[in-house]
Amino acid sequence: MKENVSHVLLPHLFRLEYTKLTAVLCRQFGLKHIEIAEDIASDTFLKATEVWSLHGPPENPTAWLYTVAKNKTKDYLKRNAIFESNVVKTIMEKSHDHCFTDIDFTEQNFRDSQLAMMFAVCNPAIAKEAQVCLALQILCGFSVEEIANAFLSNKETIKKRLFRAREHLRIQNFKIEELRAEDIGSRLDTVLTTLYLLFNEGYFSKSNDNLVRKDLCAEAMRLTLTLTENAHTNNSKVNALLALQCFQSSRLEARIVADGAVLFEEQDTALWNKDLINKGNYYLVNAYATKELSKYHLEASIAYWHTTNIDNGKWKHILELYNELLLWEYSSGAALNRTFAFAKIYGNEKAINEAAKLGLPTNSYYHSLLGYLYSAIDTDKAIDHYNQSIRLTNSPLEKKQLGKTIATLAEKRNSS
Repeated sequence: MKENVSHVLLPHLFRLEYTKLTAVLCRQFGLKHIEIAEDIASDTFLKATEVWSLHGPPENPTAWLYTVAKNKTKDYLKRNAIFESNVVKTIMEKSHDHCFTDIDFTEQNFRDSQLAMMFAVCNPAIAKEAQVCLALQILCGFSVEEIANAFLSNKETIKKRLFRAREHLRIQNFKIEELRAEDIGSRLDTVLTTLYLLFNEGYFSKSNDNLVRKDLCAEAMRLTLTLTENAHTNNSKVNALLALQCFQSSRLEARIVADGAVLFEEQDTALWNKDLINKGNYYLVNAYATKELSKYHLEASIAYWHTTNIDNGKWKHILELYNELLLWEYSSGAALNRTFAFAKIYGNEKAINEAAKLGLPTNSYYHSLLGYLYSAIDTDKAIDHYNQSIRLTNSPLEKKQLGKTIATLAEKRNSS
């Protein structure tokens, strides 16, 4: 029983606390020594795995982790004379009144450290895609596989990208300092891209047995909220992204079932989280307080219309917003979603012609959409496209869900 509790609790705490510990320790050690910070954080969780599997989790697991991390930091400094002479001396000179090993594991310091880390890692001296990869790994705890899926790339490419980015950190020895206006101006877009990808991986996971990973969605929202709480980073783009996250998260409970996801039109709206919708409205209003426009504004506005039960003109607004979004930044996902909205207005047959123009024969979602569009027109073609989608997706739950849809269509066909 103790082992089962630890098996559930530890992965959850790892996602929440590992990156916090790393951020605070990096603020102390400097990014040049990021591996040391990561090793201490990793050793802390290794210790938790050993102890908790035998004795069960402590009464306050989070406080236990912080205490172990402090002790491991002290032990490291005692064991490594070179590190102590080269690094601690510099740190002590910068902070005469505090003992270095009395690390500040408070919520305020976590927020400050992670905010500083976000902007330190997202440095324009590093290639933009490498910045995002690094931030996803260091700040968000993404595995190489998760990053590869987020970029629609392969693991070896991501490993090389991360290696080069980390090497650049070591050589340049970037400092985690107070945010400056020039840093914010040159790095905020990459920070937002990172948080956007983090939320998307949680909202529709491509690398996990669960279609939805609420922990990733919550972590992305927490980090984005941190940006709104700082006067230097609280701008319209940040508010638009947070609005998007609130609207999307509001429908999570209605979107998932035990064995897959529920189509939008089949969701039980009573399960929608009204508090999150209201928060989304609040941040969306803030986002439009200036004349600045971004893809986050457009996506948040689309998400807003999805959370309304008013059908009068709803899909027309959504289609117009998708048209504008695709001109702003094209993506196959947005194009497929636009086609769904197009079907709501002009019907499935015309939407099938629109889908054919996209030319996405190797995209599983393309065939899922065509399967949906053909369902009421040609059952055999619908089943064929759903089968193609099964062959193209790597998600076990998607395969299972698509298989159930095919079985339903086949039963309907055979009974008619």
